[in-house]
Amino acid sequence: MKIISYNVNGIRSALSKGLEAWLEAEQPDVLCLQETKANPEQVDFGPFERLGYRHYWHSAEKGYSGVATFCRMEPTRVDAGCGIEAYDKEGRILRTDFGDWTLLNCYFPSGTSGEERQAFKMEFLDQFFAYAHELRRERPKLIIVGDYNIAHQEIDIHDPVGNKKIHRLPSRGTGLDDDLVFQRVYRCVPPPAPG
Repeated sequence: MKIISYNVNGIRSALSKGLEAWLEAEQPDVLCLQETKANPEQVDFGPFERLGYRHYWHSAEKGYSGVATFCRMEPTRVDAGCGIEAYDKEGRILRTDFGDWTLLNCYFPSGTSGEERQAFKMEFLDQFFAYAHELRRERPKLIIVGDYNIAHQEIDIHDPVGNKKIHRLPSRGTGLDDDLVFQRVYRCVPPPAPG
């Protein structure tokens, strides 16, 4: 099983820049996209359907953010949102169940535009943590992917010194340090340049 999570910063833009060729080369079983910036009726699904993908969406009301999950197998359940209106209207979470396992495709809010959005993000983290814990009681085979928008350590952010006032590391108490859901966030550090 190959699952890929990818923030495309606009699915229509990504399609115009070679997303179909990349997808054909990678051949994931499941592709989770974040920041789709579109409603399904605005997207040409021909490229995905030619490659055998079904598609499921949770779009934002205002055309920004949004998530979409593309998969070759048919889900046994699909839920757009987590039942909290403030987050659901921004298209932040898409749940797909495949038999006995569940996949959450998530686009966490960014807190970079000011104190109000930072507070919104911290509330989201607390409520998502509770939501994921409750879901895991019912569905222990739970996979969470997406764009977390979290600089958990300095290694997780480009230019941590220059961005210190913008990006804040979550403090203990959000649960991010204390739970297996977030203990294995993959970090990709480019290798040093040759020579």
